[in-house]
Amino acid sequence: MSAAVSGGRYRLGPRALAGVGVGYAILILLAVIYIYPFLVSVAGSFKTDADATQNPLSLLPQTWSFAAYERLFTEVPLLQWAGNSTIVTVCITIGRVFFDSLAGYALSRLRFPGRRIVFAALIAVLAVPPVALLIPRFLVLKQFGMFDSFAGMIIPIMIDAAGIFIMKQFFDSIPVSVEEAARIDGASVFRTFWSIVLPMARPALITLFILSFQGSWNEFSYFLVARQDADLHTLTTGVATLTSGQLGQGNQFPLKLAAAVLMSIPVAVLFFVFQRRITSTAEGAEKG
Repeated sequence: MSAAVSGGRYRLGPRALAGVGVGYAILILLAVIYIYPFLVSVAGSFKTDADATQNPLSLLPQTWSFAAYERLFTEVPLLQWAGNSTIVTVCITIGRVFFDSLAGYALSRLRFPGRRIVFAALIAVLAVPPVALLIPRFLVLKQFGMFDSFAGMIIPIMIDAAGIFIMKQFFDSIPVSVEEAARIDGASVFRTFWSIVLPMARPALITLFILSFQGSWNEFSYFLVARQDADLHTLTTGVATLTSGQLGQGNQFPLKLAAAVLMSIPVAVLFFVFQRRITSTAEGAEKG
């Protein structure tokens, strides 16, 4: 026997303990491999240019320096980039949470001609690489006069096929019977959606909120083709200019790494705050 019961508890045998130990060792190794590049970024942001060039993978700077962070707030328009990213991210996230949940509910509950065709088209869109849509989106923005504007950066990506799919699948797991009382009382479709079904979809909404925030905050390729004015730089496109050397000369590894570290903080905080909510999505669907 690999396990024995004693006092209501299971005791693992030697082979089982060895297997668990090997499993944990593999997980720790994978975690170290995954997090090591981020640790290099954090350590490199506190190095001097010479130290970062000579010892790029060292986790301990030879001389601790805050010069890179000082330059970000004095020589680089980081606050403007952060402000643009905040405006764009908040608008896109709110739009996706509302419109994706509304579209997901329509595909789940409403019976209209061509419903299956619409859902199949949605799945087809998910299979298309985002890069393949960059040129068509650029042409659409130019045609409608939205290029190089906040509207052009926000409106075309306020609805996301993946978000609609997530919400549709979650609404499918909620019994239709919970809406019958509202319909008997004469509530409209939107009223039923807003007051009855949407509160029950809180786990899926939180997941959609986090994914939308992360996706729009880290969006790069679309913002690259949607704008040209330097005043509309987001953090992603702004940091790209640092990486390409457009805002300085030399390697400047600490400056680039410091910008990348600061840019990752909001998303990291969001995940730490809502990590339990994300893992409870499946449980919430079952309870619904």
